[in-house]
Amino acid sequence: MEWKILKRSHRTKKSKERMKLYIEAGLAVFLVAALTFAGAADAFTEQEETRKESAKAVTADEADGKEAAAAEKEAAEKDAEKQEVAADASDSDERYPIMGQSDITVQEMVDYFNDSGEIYPAEELSEGGADSIETFCQIYYEEAEAEGVRPEVAFAQTMKETGFLQYGGDASIEQFNFAGIGTTGGGVPGNSYPDVRTGVRTQIQHLKAYATTDALEQECVDDRYQYVKKGAAPYVEWLGQQENPQGVGWATGENYGYDIVQMIRDMQEG
Repeated sequence: MEWKILKRSHRTKKSKERMKLYIEAGLAVFLVAALTFAGAADAFTEQEETRKESAKAVTADEADGKEAAAAEKEAAEKDAEKQEVAADASDSDERYPIMGQSDITVQEMVDYFNDSGEIYPAEELSEGGADSIETFCQIYYEEAEAEGVRPEVAFAQTMKETGFLQYGGDASIEQFNFAGIGTTGGGVPGNSYPDVRTGVRTQIQHLKAYATTDALEQECVDDRYQYVKKGAAPYVEWLGQQENPQGVGWATGENYGYDIVQMIRDMQEG
């Protein structure tokens, strides 16, 4: 009986020792696995940081590249603008400025009209304060000088627009509208004015609006003055939208401004 108890006690002791060994072995395996996982996690984190840094470097390079491209484009645009300004300066002498001193006289304007062979509409225009071509031209000269506009520019434009005061278009002579202001085609008559001088003043103020950004000298009577892009057409040639570098202008017809310049040349030659 005593032997059996000792034997059982011995087996129990060996079982406990074996269990202890198993537990220790399991812990060792767990520790190894944990350390391996931690190492892998650290490696992954390091790789991820490296990837992010690489991505940042690429993004920075791309940003630098875009900034360089933008700077290059801006420089090219400025260079092109300078060349355009230089080109304008080089051939501006060949264009006819709307503003400035004139060497045309009232008599030359009168002669130019008379040479056309048309009859001055004294009956209709006397109602507006211009009973003769001489008075009509004098009004143009005075109003143009008041705003610094060359009188021959406005006068030649009137001759073009009205067919030497014969009209026949959408506007009528009784409107005292001498440059088709407000006419848009399709029978739209355009603006009307109370007398010849107001009609002439409106036309000249409208020309000045196209020619310069300078303020008017006289009270504004041009109710379309505000719609003009100021200074967009300093030259007569640019009054036509098709020839204007900015695509704006008084009229849409081809060579509109050039036709007026040719009329001025004819006036100058007498």
